[in-house]
Amino acid sequence: MRIYFMGICGTAMGNAALLVQAQGHTVLGCDAGAYPPMSDVLSDAGIELLEGFDAGRLSALAPDLVVVGNAMSRGNPEVEWLLDQSAIPFVSLPALFHDTVLAGRRPVVITGTHGKTTTSTLTAYLLEAAGTQPGWLIGGVPQDLPGGAKLGSGRPFVIEGDEYDSAFFDKRSKFIHYRPQIAVLNNLEFDHADIFRDLEDVQRSFRHFLRILPASGYALVNGDDANIAALLPAPWTHVLRVGVGLANDLVIQAFEDGPEGASFELVWQGSPWARVRWPMHGLFNARNAAMAALAAALASGCGDPTEFDLSALTRFRGVRRRQDVLHAGEAAVVLEDFAHHPTAVAAAIEALRAAYPGRRMTVCFEPRSNTAATARFQAEFQVALGQADRVCFGAVHRAERMAEGERLDTAAMAAALNAAGGEAVAFTKNVDLLHYLERTLIAEAREPVSDRGELIVFFTNGSFDGLPSSLAASLANR
Repeated sequence: MRIYFMGICGTAMGNAALLVQAQGHTVLGCDAGAYPPMSDVLSDAGIELLEGFDAGRLSALAPDLVVVGNAMSRGNPEVEWLLDQSAIPFVSLPALFHDTVLAGRRPVVITGTHGKTTTSTLTAYLLEAAGTQPGWLIGGVPQDLPGGAKLGSGRPFVIEGDEYDSAFFDKRSKFIHYRPQIAVLNNLEFDHADIFRDLEDVQRSFRHFLRILPASGYALVNGDDANIAALLPAPWTHVLRVGVGLANDLVIQAFEDGPEGASFELVWQGSPWARVRWPMHGLFNARNAAMAALAAALASGCGDPTEFDLSALTRFRGVRRRQDVLHAGEAAVVLEDFAHHPTAVAAAIEALRAAYPGRRMTVCFEPRSNTAATARFQAEFQVALGQADRVCFGAVHRAERMAEGERLDTAAMAAALNAAGGEAVAFTKNVDLLHYLERTLIAEAREPVSDRGELIVFFTNGSFDGLPSSLAASLANR
């Protein structure tokens, strides 16, 4: 077929276009302000990339199928043209995957509020190391795989199962389309406040997901998570529990963390499986590894998971924008991390304390996601960020679109942290935060607060207006 991707430069859309092209289809697409790196990746693959949205152009192209990206909405000229005609079919990206890429494969669908990208990368990485020729679609930039997407020739196909909706015309969670045969439920909390009303609403979508697992399939669940326990039992499939509790099928034990990385043991139903030493930090990453190890073992066809070799874990370097070191010097280290939920922020701060003991930690937080920018988790964010020595709040993303009482009140949070004996400051412009950090770090270089230097961590699921790289460049030049 000749398939047209509307909004092709998004990470998922662009990688999906590459996979569909690898299946033999002719692919082209459009986006507003076509941007790198995806625009470069698509051009290098010979995929025609068109600028902007033009109903007349789409009509003249007359593709066999249109894939409508999740970012597209009513009012878009191409969307309106599609809805006004009946000759050319259109689908969401998840529906396209259901009908094409995943048909005939053994999908390993990684779900959960946190850790999907890392766990998906780990699973694909282990299957690749085992020689199973897996395919994958990952919503990030893996450091140990050749790219975020690969068709593969083996049966396993690893895919991130996002609970976000599929398209403006399909409000089901994306993972409903992914034909799961092995499903990972890493954790479950309330998120995506623009889509779900509350935690019960999120759980309802995950219940639907569990219902489409076949009797021969597996649900690998976080056995320590009460919100997931509320979804069980699932008598129509095999449920295996993973966690630190001794009642789990796969137990994580003897966890230790330090500057060089973490170590832990995996015990499968009472039998030792592996002792892992790797450069990653945090118990949450050990849990990601345990989930990925069991998923990879089952996807590869191992009757006994302990027969699956996990030695490749020692070489795993992770995913870009997860504890990425942008500058490393004696006086200061600058890191960027993707955490944007209170639980993830708290876990990342704890892990970074172990990785950089003795350094004074400054956390810069950009409330950017549709949940983080609201007042929904204000108290929880305040507690999580209070673990840092100093907190700098960036501008609330699109604050003008929310009523004052509905958006995160960073000024109030800073005042509360200061009143509790901490140090915090809130900014309405991100550039002012950058100037504050530059002035402060220059002053503290003359009179160091910590003998081991500073650790500056940027938490954002966006760009933070380029502040992380700007500060790193400033420190490098100095």
